Parts: sequence; C-alpha cells; structure tokens
Amino acid sequence: MRSTRHLPLRIIPLLALPATLLLPVGVALAPPATAAPAAADPVRIMPLGDSITGSPGCWRALLWNRLQAAGYTDIDFVGTLTHRGCAQAHDGDNEGHGGELVTNVADQNLLPGRLAATLPDIVVMHFGTNDVWSSISPDRILAAYTKLVEQMRAANPDMKVLVARLIPMNPSGCTGCAQRVVDFNARIPEWARTTSTSRSPVTVVDQWTGFDTATDTYDGVHPSASGDEKIAARWYPALAALLDADPGGPADPGDPPDCTASFRAVSAWQGGYQGEVTVTNTSASPVSGWTATVAPAAGARLTQVWNGTLAAASDGTGTVSNADWNGTLAPGASTAFGFIASAPATADAPSATVSCMAHPTSP
Repeated sequence: MRSTRHLPLRIIPLLALPATLLLPVGVALAPPATAAPAAADPVRIMPLGDSITGSPGCWRALLWNRLQAAGYTDIDFVGTLTHRGCAQAHDGDNEGHGGELVTNVADQNLLPGRLAATLPDIVVMHFGTNDVWSSISPDRILAAYTKLVEQMRAANPDMKVLVARLIPMNPSGCTGCAQRVVDFNARIPEWARTTSTSRSPVTVVDQWTGFDTATDTYDGVHPSASGDEKIAARWYPALAALLDADPGGPADPGDPPDCTASFRAVSAWQGGYQGEVTVTNTSASPVSGWTATVAPAAGARLTQVWNGTLAAASDGTGTVSNADWNGTLAPGASTAFGFIASAPATADAPSATVSCMAHPTSP
C-alpha cells in the first residue's frame, strides 16, 4: 500500500523573542490550514491461477481495458509475475503460474508470500485445470480452495474472492478431462455458499457455460482470442459489482442468489430417455434468471428441451437457460424443464450430473 514519509520536525525556541515580533499589531491570526484529504489507494486486484491466467492470459488485458473504459480507473492489477505477451497495453501484473496445481500451492503454502508481496483487496481466481487433468479428486481440490481462502483472509480480513467455474477442457491426450471438469464445476457453487461470509464474500463466476473448446481454445485447454473475449466478459460484471460496493472496507452483500438442480428420469426406451430437471432458488434473494448444466452419463446426448432454451456442446452436455416465463424465482421457489436424450443402446439406467447458476435481480 502507499506510504508517506514524515520528515522530523525541528522546534525553534521562541520564548525569548518579544511579543511584538511574534505578532505585529493589526495582523490577525490566520485560521490553521486544512490539509487536503489523502488520495485513496487504488483497489488492488490479483488474477490468480495457472497458464490460463498467466501465459499470456490475454483476457486480463481485455478485462483491464474494459474496466478502464467504463471509468474504473483507480485500480491496480497485482501479482509477482508481469507477463505482458498481448497486443494491447494493460497492467500485466498477475499470479498466473503456468503448470501450477492449486493443490500444490496449498500443500506447499506458496500463497501467503505472494499475498504479502502484493496486498490484494480482490482475488480473481481461475485455478484447478491442472489438478483436474491430473485426476485429483474434487474433494482435494476444494480443500485446497478452502485453505487458500483462509490464507487470503489471514492477509486481509475483508478480502473479496471471485472464483470461476472452470472453462471446459478437452485436450487430445485426456479423454476423461471433459467430464471431470463438469463434475468438479458442479461442486463449486455449494462450496462457495458454505465458504462465503458477509465480510469476505466468495462469488462464483460461471466461465463454463457457453464456452466451446472447439472454437474458444487453440488446443482444447488454453483460450483463443474468442475465448479470451468470453472470459473477460464473464469476469467484468462480477468485478464491477465489487468495485461499486467499495471493496476497501467491510461489506455486507446479503445472501447472494443461488440455486440447486436435481434430475429424475421420467421414462426410458432403447436408445434414449426422457428426463426432468428441477431448479430451486435456495437463497433469500429473488432470482431473475438461471442457467442449468446437464451432463448425461454413459455417452447420452441432449437432443430436445422444453420450458427452457438448449445450447448443446460437442461432448453431449447441455446448457439450458430459462424461458421468458420461468426465470423469476422467489426465495424457495422452484421450476422445472424437461428434455429428451439419445443414448447408446447398451447404456445403463438414465443418469445425469446437473448444476445451476442463478442470476440476481437487478436493483
């Protein structure tokens, strides 16, 4: 943080001087000058992660310039790394270490030193891709997340944390990676809900939905130019909301909107089945919209949806957004959508991994 040097004050004895020298007749005492208020320190934002964040992590440049253009100029991206391999000027400081595993960072206590060197107010975290690739269990990765958040709060009790649902991954050398990302992402919202506090909120940002590894990455893992655009666009509203809320001090965001999704098989036949997903607003805040992710097991693929809008990915996963009439949910309210999935003739009983993201009601 900024510091101000104070020069020593020299005291000159004045007791022996005549009063007429100290205060000439007819000269009034001027009121003491009022010091100008000190300028506030910029909000310090740490992009934290692996090569998706740091090498070169051009979404950071896009995000920085979008914030600047919107008037968020009193900010400072911080980190012990300064990768700047992008075409446009930006504040390149970051904490995106290529090849790093979040579990290693936690196990080896690497974060406290980085926090001490940079003093962030906000952490923007997309971290865990290498762990998922290495088949590390979601439980271990989330335990590492928890330890890192605890270390962030030890460094700054008012830390604000944005955590991504990871972008999809489908590298040629890892046939199971795509599903493992889906399985891990499904766990993040509940982890965030139980980890968040009013003073140090943890907010999930959905970087997965609408991201296509075929067009938005150049190798099935790392974002291409279009992928960088999508990542920056997802971070921006969540980060702007924190900046608007004065992240330099304690904040009480209330109960952030959250939802859960549950799956049931309605009927099945050789080569397919009908399913239903129920979306429930589990928070104390109203929800103005929702997006559900449906990952069918055993090679099944969503082919049709009603009471929602389907965007199907190449791996068979479906992203379903609310219809015009069923997006608004009061606290505790539920809605449902149905779907048809095609499945291999030899598939077992229908099953699917489902999750959802809630969209807050605009103030």
